[in-house]
This record gives sequence, C-alpha cells and structure tokens, in this order.
Amino acid sequence: MSLFDDDRPQKKTAHEIGSDLSLLSVDELSARIDLLRAEIARLESEKTKKGASRSAAESLFR
Repeated sequence: MSLFDDDRPQKKTAHEIGSDLSLLSVDELSARIDLLRAEIARLESEKTKKGASRSAAESLFR
C-alpha cells in the first residue's frame, strides 16, 4: 500500500448489492435501476466481444 493512498479521493459507490433500500425514494430507486441496466448492457457487450474473440481463436485450431 502506498503512503499516499489516503490522500486520493474516494470513489462514491452508486449502488452496493444487498444494501438497505428502505430509505431510498422512488426516484432514487429508478435512478439505481437505470444505472444497473446500463451496467448490465455494458457487461453483455463485453461478454459478446470476448465470445467472438474466443470463437475466432477456436476456429484457428480446428
């Protein structure tokens, strides 16, 4: 760990899986849902890219 780790600004977590949702408003819940949907889309896109890359590599060795 670096001596200067404490000086860096901490990134605020937008949503933590399993966190208490009871104090959030409907608008805050909607914002988190939108955030999570965008993250799912990003993950799906990366999965597709990696799958295509893997398929291409496997086809070279057939």
